[in-house]
Amino acid sequence: MNTSARKTLTATLIINFCVFAACAAERAKSAWQPLFDGESTAGWRSYGKPDFPKRGWVVEDGCLHLLPNGNGGDIITTAEFTDFELQWEWRIAPKANNGIKYLVTESRREAPGHEYQMVDDATMTEPKYQTATFYDVLPTQTKTHVKPPGEWNLSRLVIQGNHVEHWLNGEKVLEYELGSPEVKAAVAKSKFKNAAGFGEKIKGHILLTDHHGETWYRNIKIREFPAKTN
Repeated sequence: MNTSARKTLTATLIINFCVFAACAAERAKSAWQPLFDGESTAGWRSYGKPDFPKRGWVVEDGCLHLLPNGNGGDIITTAEFTDFELQWEWRIAPKANNGIKYLVTESRREAPGHEYQMVDDATMTEPKYQTATFYDVLPTQTKTHVKPPGEWNLSRLVIQGNHVEHWLNGEKVLEYELGSPEVKAAVAKSKFKNAAGFGEKIKGHILLTDHHGETWYRNIKIREFPAKTN
């Protein structure tokens, strides 16, 4: 093999290696990662505090269990996320009301993030307060098939660029665009109307609320997407 051929082969191998490495890195980034390992509270802490609460939340039977009236407070992931898919299983006690908040910031205490509502729908008549809504902002866009208290539900949240989707038990029930005229108008009619920046895209934590109603979580996992500009 002459010098020119060796250089060409070397360049080709380098390019192929770089492509392979880039693809491998992309696959690794998009792989599912557990946010709760079923055994510990690693990766979580109290909202606004450095440590996990000493009461109110327990790990048992592979679940993260919010005790009724345990006064543990909201908990958040130690990590922040921008573009991602989040999936979790949950069940609640009768009359319980909780949720998962996303795009959460600790600098806006009165409205830390958008809430995917999880509630005993038998106790809620307001459409914007029922399960899988963007709480107090947008109702679901299709009929939901939520399972009753005591049974497990599967929820999914997708955020890519400004596009957001709420899923419940395998069905997409709500989608919206962050910062859109529709969202701005809905926020203006909500309890969050005076919260600067609410309804817009930010990098933030995932938050599990403590509204005093007993709730169980399991199989909480996330996969991140490459940043997308809209």
